[in-house]
Amino acid sequence: MFVIQHLERIGSTNDEARRQALLGAAHGTVVHADEQTAGRGRRERAWYSPPGNLYMSVLLRLDAAASRLPELSFVTALAVADTVDALLPRQTRATLKWPNDVLVNGGKIAGILLENADSAVIVGVGLNVLFAPHNVAYKTTTLAASGGIATVDGARDLLLEKLVAHLATWQAQGFPPIRDAWMARGHPIGTPLRAGIGNHPIEGAFAGLDDDGALLLDTDDGRKRIVAGDVGPPSV
Repeated sequence: MFVIQHLERIGSTNDEARRQALLGAAHGTVVHADEQTAGRGRRERAWYSPPGNLYMSVLLRLDAAASRLPELSFVTALAVADTVDALLPRQTRATLKWPNDVLVNGGKIAGILLENADSAVIVGVGLNVLFAPHNVAYKTTTLAASGGIATVDGARDLLLEKLVAHLATWQAQGFPPIRDAWMARGHPIGTPLRAGIGNHPIEGAFAGLDDDGALLLDTDDGRKRIVAGDVGPPSV
Protein backbone atom coordinates (compact mmCIF):
# COMPACT_ATOMS: atom_id res chain seq x y z
CA MET A 1 0.00 0.00 0.00
CA PHE A 2 2.77 2.45 0.87
CA VAL A 3 5.53 3.91 -1.29
CA ILE A 4 8.17 5.35 1.04
CA GLN A 5 10.40 8.25 0.08
CA HIS A 6 13.25 8.48 2.59
CA LEU A 7 15.04 11.83 2.69
CA GLU A 8 17.97 12.91 4.82
CA ARG A 9 16.85 16.49 5.43
CA ILE A 10 13.84 18.57 4.51
CA GLY A 11 11.95 21.61 5.73
CA SER A 12 8.71 19.80 6.51
CA THR A 13 7.49 16.35 5.50
CA ASN A 14 3.92 17.65 5.52
CA ASP A 15 4.83 20.46 3.12
CA GLU A 16 6.54 18.00 0.77
CA ALA A 17 3.62 15.56 0.93
CA ARG A 18 1.23 18.43 0.23
CA ARG A 19 3.31 19.53 -2.77
CA GLN A 20 3.24 16.02 -4.15
CA ALA A 21 -0.49 15.65 -3.47
CA LEU A 22 -1.23 18.74 -5.53
CA LEU A 23 0.81 17.21 -8.35
CA GLY A 24 -1.30 14.05 -8.22
CA ALA A 25 0.78 11.74 -6.03
CA ALA A 26 -0.93 8.46 -5.23
CA HIS A 27 -2.71 7.29 -2.11
CA GLY A 28 -0.15 5.76 0.22
CA THR A 29 2.75 8.03 -0.66
CA VAL A 30 4.96 8.41 2.43
CA VAL A 31 7.51 11.17 2.97
CA HIS A 32 10.02 10.24 5.70
CA ALA A 33 12.89 12.52 6.69
CA ASP A 34 15.79 11.97 9.08
CA GLU A 35 15.66 15.65 10.02
CA GLN A 36 13.28 18.58 9.54
CA THR A 37 14.41 22.19 9.50
CA ALA A 38 10.88 23.63 9.62
CA GLY A 39 8.81 20.96 11.31
CA ARG A 40 5.56 22.15 12.86
CA GLY A 41 2.68 21.00 14.98
CA ARG A 42 -0.83 22.30 15.46
CA ARG A 43 -1.36 26.05 15.06
CA GLU A 44 2.04 26.41 13.39
CA ARG A 45 4.02 25.61 16.53
CA ALA A 46 7.58 24.55 15.81
CA TRP A 47 8.24 20.81 16.15
CA TYR A 48 11.68 19.85 17.45
CA SER A 49 13.14 17.75 14.64
CA PRO A 50 16.78 16.63 15.11
CA PRO A 51 18.14 13.41 13.61
CA GLY A 52 17.26 10.34 15.67
CA ASN A 53 13.47 10.64 15.70
CA LEU A 54 10.70 9.68 13.26
CA TYR A 55 9.25 12.41 11.03
CA MET A 56 6.76 11.07 8.53
CA SER A 57 3.82 12.25 6.46
CA VAL A 58 1.35 9.91 4.78
CA LEU A 59 -0.77 10.98 1.82
CA LEU A 60 -4.26 9.48 1.91
CA ARG A 61 -6.95 9.65 -0.73
CA LEU A 62 -10.09 8.32 0.92
CA ASP A 63 -13.66 7.91 -0.20
CA ALA A 64 -15.17 9.72 2.78
CA ALA A 65 -17.19 12.86 3.38
CA ALA A 66 -15.13 15.91 4.29
CA SER A 67 -17.04 16.15 7.58
CA ARG A 68 -15.56 12.79 8.64
CA LEU A 69 -11.93 13.61 7.95
CA PRO A 70 -11.24 15.06 11.46
CA GLU A 71 -11.92 11.53 12.74
CA LEU A 72 -8.59 10.55 11.17
CA SER A 73 -6.86 12.42 13.96
CA PHE A 74 -8.16 9.80 16.41
CA VAL A 75 -7.42 6.96 13.99
CA THR A 76 -3.81 8.13 13.78
CA ALA A 77 -3.47 8.64 17.53
CA LEU A 78 -4.52 5.03 18.11
CA ALA A 79 -2.01 3.79 15.52
CA VAL A 80 0.79 5.76 17.18
CA ALA A 81 -0.22 4.57 20.66
CA ASP A 82 -0.28 0.94 19.51
CA THR A 83 3.17 1.42 17.99
CA VAL A 84 4.55 2.92 21.18
CA ASP A 85 3.07 0.07 23.23
CA ALA A 86 4.73 -2.49 20.99
CA LEU A 87 8.15 -0.85 21.39
CA LEU A 88 8.06 -0.31 25.16
CA PRO A 89 8.31 -2.74 28.09
CA ARG A 90 5.11 -4.73 28.55
CA GLN A 91 4.04 -2.93 31.73
CA THR A 92 4.18 0.51 30.07
CA ARG A 93 1.18 1.71 28.08
CA ALA A 94 0.65 4.87 26.07
CA THR A 95 -2.23 7.17 26.95
CA LEU A 96 -3.99 9.80 24.87
CA LYS A 97 -4.79 13.46 25.50
CA TRP A 98 -7.46 15.13 23.42
CA PRO A 99 -7.42 15.48 20.56
CA ASN A 100 -4.36 13.48 19.49
CA ASP A 101 -1.37 13.83 21.83
CA VAL A 102 0.30 10.52 22.69
CA LEU A 103 1.78 10.32 26.20
CA VAL A 104 3.93 7.88 28.15
CA ASN A 105 3.99 8.36 31.93
CA GLY A 106 2.52 11.82 31.41
CA GLY A 107 5.20 12.91 28.94
CA LYS A 108 4.42 13.75 25.33
CA ILE A 109 6.15 11.26 23.06
CA ALA A 110 4.48 12.07 19.74
CA GLY A 111 2.55 14.70 17.88
CA ILE A 112 0.13 14.47 14.98
CA LEU A 113 -0.77 17.08 12.37
CA LEU A 114 -3.50 16.53 9.76
CA GLU A 115 -3.84 18.87 6.81
CA ASN A 116 -5.95 18.89 3.66
CA ALA A 117 -4.37 19.09 0.24
CA ASP A 118 -7.10 19.42 -2.36
CA SER A 119 -8.84 16.02 -2.34
CA ALA A 120 -6.12 14.37 -0.24
CA VAL A 121 -5.37 14.29 3.47
CA ILE A 122 -1.83 14.58 4.79
CA VAL A 123 -1.22 12.72 8.05
CA GLY A 124 1.95 13.98 9.71
CA VAL A 125 3.52 12.18 12.67
CA GLY A 126 6.52 13.09 14.79
CA LEU A 127 7.63 10.36 17.22
CA ASN A 128 10.40 10.94 19.78
CA VAL A 129 12.65 7.91 19.47
CA LEU A 130 15.93 9.22 20.91
CA PHE A 131 15.44 12.94 21.57
CA ALA A 132 12.80 15.27 23.00
CA PRO A 133 12.74 19.04 23.52
CA HIS A 134 13.37 20.33 27.02
CA ASN A 135 12.57 24.03 26.61
CA VAL A 136 8.80 23.55 26.37
CA ALA A 137 5.96 24.15 28.80
CA TYR A 138 4.92 20.51 28.97
CA LYS A 139 6.59 17.25 29.99
CA THR A 140 8.21 15.26 27.18
CA THR A 141 9.74 11.83 26.81
CA THR A 142 11.19 9.43 24.25
CA LEU A 143 11.02 5.74 23.45
CA ALA A 144 14.60 5.34 24.65
CA ALA A 145 13.99 7.17 27.94
CA SER A 146 10.88 5.06 28.55
CA GLY A 147 12.77 1.79 28.23
CA GLY A 148 11.96 1.12 24.59
CA ILE A 149 14.23 -0.31 21.95
CA ALA A 150 13.57 0.71 18.34
CA THR A 151 15.19 1.90 15.16
CA VAL A 152 13.54 4.83 13.43
CA ASP A 153 12.83 2.75 10.32
CA GLY A 154 11.44 -0.06 12.46
CA ALA A 155 9.13 2.37 14.27
CA ARG A 156 8.00 3.76 10.90
CA ASP A 157 7.15 0.37 9.45
CA LEU A 158 5.27 -0.68 12.56
CA LEU A 159 3.34 2.59 12.63
CA LEU A 160 2.29 2.17 9.01
CA GLU A 161 1.09 -1.36 9.80
CA LYS A 162 -0.98 -0.10 12.75
CA LEU A 163 -2.36 2.77 10.65
CA VAL A 164 -3.60 0.33 8.00
CA ALA A 165 -5.38 -1.70 10.67
CA HIS A 166 -7.16 1.25 12.27
CA LEU A 167 -8.04 2.76 8.89
CA ALA A 168 -9.65 -0.53 7.91
CA THR A 169 -11.76 -0.48 11.08
CA TRP A 170 -12.77 3.14 10.49
CA GLN A 171 -13.71 2.53 6.86
CA ALA A 172 -15.67 -0.64 7.63
CA GLN A 173 -17.37 0.30 10.90
CA GLY A 174 -17.26 4.08 11.12
CA PHE A 175 -16.14 6.21 14.04
CA PRO A 176 -17.80 4.43 17.03
CA PRO A 177 -15.13 1.71 17.50
CA ILE A 178 -12.39 4.31 17.05
CA ARG A 179 -14.01 6.54 19.67
CA ASP A 180 -14.37 3.61 22.07
CA ALA A 181 -10.72 2.63 21.62
CA TRP A 182 -9.62 6.24 22.15
CA MET A 183 -11.72 6.47 25.32
CA ALA A 184 -10.00 3.36 26.68
CA ARG A 185 -6.69 5.23 26.49
CA GLY A 186 -7.93 8.75 27.18
CA HIS A 187 -8.90 10.84 30.16
CA PRO A 188 -11.07 8.92 32.64
CA ILE A 189 -14.65 10.18 32.77
CA GLY A 190 -14.89 12.91 35.39
CA THR A 191 -11.28 14.09 35.04
CA PRO A 192 -11.09 17.86 35.72
CA LEU A 193 -9.90 19.60 32.54
CA ARG A 194 -9.30 23.06 31.21
CA ALA A 195 -9.85 23.54 27.49
CA GLY A 196 -9.80 26.43 25.11
CA ILE A 197 -7.78 28.80 22.99
CA GLY A 198 -6.29 32.08 24.13
CA ASN A 199 -8.21 34.05 26.74
CA HIS A 200 -11.39 31.98 26.68
CA PRO A 201 -10.74 28.77 28.61
CA ILE A 202 -13.51 26.46 29.77
CA GLU A 203 -13.12 24.29 32.87
CA GLY A 204 -15.15 21.24 33.68
CA ALA A 205 -15.24 17.48 34.13
CA PHE A 206 -14.49 15.28 31.15
CA ALA A 207 -17.75 13.76 29.90
CA GLY A 208 -16.47 11.83 26.89
CA LEU A 209 -16.33 12.43 23.15
CA ASP A 210 -19.23 13.49 20.99
CA ASP A 211 -20.22 11.48 17.91
CA ASP A 212 -17.69 13.41 15.80
CA GLY A 213 -14.85 13.43 18.35
CA ALA A 214 -15.57 16.81 19.93
CA LEU A 215 -14.56 17.05 23.60
CA LEU A 216 -17.47 17.13 26.07
CA LEU A 217 -17.05 18.94 29.38
CA ASP A 218 -19.59 19.17 32.18
CA THR A 219 -19.27 22.70 33.56
CA ASP A 220 -21.15 24.78 36.11
CA ASP A 221 -23.13 26.14 33.14
CA GLY A 222 -23.97 22.74 31.70
CA ARG A 223 -22.36 20.49 29.15
CA LYS A 224 -20.04 22.21 26.69
CA ARG A 225 -18.81 20.90 23.35
CA ILE A 226 -15.21 21.77 22.43
CA VAL A 227 -14.11 21.32 18.83
CA ALA A 228 -10.62 22.87 19.02
CA GLY A 229 -8.17 24.02 21.65
CA ASP A 230 -5.52 22.99 24.10
CA VAL A 231 -6.42 20.71 26.98
CA GLY A 232 -4.76 20.44 30.36
CA PRO A 233 -5.42 20.37 34.09
CA PRO A 234 -7.63 23.14 35.50
CA SER A 235 -6.07 26.34 36.80
CA VAL A 236 -5.11 26.36 40.48
